[in-house]
Amino acid sequence: MIAAFGTYDAQKHPRVAVLVAGLRERGHEVVELNRPLGFSTAERVRMLQQPWRLPLLLLRLLGRWAGLVADASALRRRGRRPDAVLVGYMGHFDVFLARLLFPRAQIVLDHLIFAGDTASDRGARGIRVRLLSLLDAAATACADVVVTDTAEHREMLRKPQKGVVALVGASSEWFEAGDAATRAREDGDPLRVVFFGLFTPLQGTPVIAEAVALALEAGVPLELTMIGSGQDHAAVRERLAEYESVTWREWVDPAELPRLVASHDVCLGIFSATSKGMRVVPNKVYQGLAAGCVVVTSDTAPQRRTLGRALELVPPADPQSLARRLGELARPAQLDEARARAQEGRGDVRPEAVVAPLVAALAAR
Repeated sequence: MIAAFGTYDAQKHPRVAVLVAGLRERGHEVVELNRPLGFSTAERVRMLQQPWRLPLLLLRLLGRWAGLVADASALRRRGRRPDAVLVGYMGHFDVFLARLLFPRAQIVLDHLIFAGDTASDRGARGIRVRLLSLLDAAATACADVVVTDTAEHREMLRKPQKGVVALVGASSEWFEAGDAATRAREDGDPLRVVFFGLFTPLQGTPVIAEAVALALEAGVPLELTMIGSGQDHAAVRERLAEYESVTWREWVDPAELPRLVASHDVCLGIFSATSKGMRVVPNKVYQGLAAGCVVVTSDTAPQRRTLGRALELVPPADPQSLARRLGELARPAQLDEARARAQEGRGDVRPEAVVAPLVAALAAR
C-alpha cells in the first residue's frame, strides 16, 4: 500500500493527482491522507519571501498537520501500514511530518519545484533565496526518493542518485476535453491560440506579445486568448491593446479550463531564456497535448528530450521565430500535420506512462 500524504491541493496543483492515478492504473493500492493547505504556489512563495506573513502559514499548517496525525493514527488502528508514503507537491514541510509518522516506510517527495529557484525567478535575491535553498536541501535530504520532472532538476539535488525523473503528465479531465473537442477548420478561418499562466519571467509572455503583434501585422489570421495575471501581465496587455482579436481572461475556474483550452487549435508553452526556463517542461505543455492542441514552446534541452517529436519548437526569447511558426500553423495543411504529431505524443503524458520510473524505483528498493 502507498499513502499519498500532505497538505497538497490536487485541484490547484494536479501533479500529485496524476501520480496517484498512474499508481492506481498500475495496480497499486493508494490511500490518500490529505488536508489541503488552501494556499496557491504564488501565495506560499510570497509568504516565504516575506517573513511577516509566516505566522499565518504556520498556524494553518499546524491545523492541517493535526488532522494528518489523526488520519495516520486511524490508518494504524485499522492495521494498515504503508510501504511507501508519497508526499505531494509543495511538501517542503510535510515531508518532515511524514518521516516522523511513518519511520519504516519509504518516503517519496514529489519535488516538482525548488523553492529557492522559484523565488529567484520571481525576483527575490540574497538571504531569502539562500534560506529557501536550505529548505530545499533539508526537505530532499529527509526523503528516500525525490521525484523531479526533468534530469536538469534531478542534478540540482545534493544527492542526484536519490532522484527519479517522472514527467508531469496531465489528469483525465484534460484528455476527456480533448476527446470531446471539435477540430474542424476551413481555409480563411483564424488560427485559435491560447495561453494560460501566471505571467512570470519564466513563461516569457512579453515574447508571446511581440510575436502575436508581428504575426497580426503580417496579416496572419489569428485569434488569441490570454488567461491569467501576474508580474508581466500589464506590459503584455499594453503591447497587445490595439488588437481586437486578442481576448483577455484573468481567471478561469479549474473545472472549465480543460474544455476552454481544448476549443483552441494551438496552446502556447514558455518562451523565456532564463536559467529556469531552460530547465523545465511546464504543466501547460502536458495539458495542451492532452487537450488535443498543437503545442508551441521553446526549443530547450528538457522539452526536446521529453516530448520533442510531439511539439512545435522555436528558439527561446525569439518573437520573430514564434511569429513565423504561428503563420505556418495558420495554413490548414500544416496545422493538420502538426496536430498528427501532437496526437502521437499524447500517450506519453498519460498518468500510467509518466509514473513508470517511480514504480520501477520503488520496486528496486
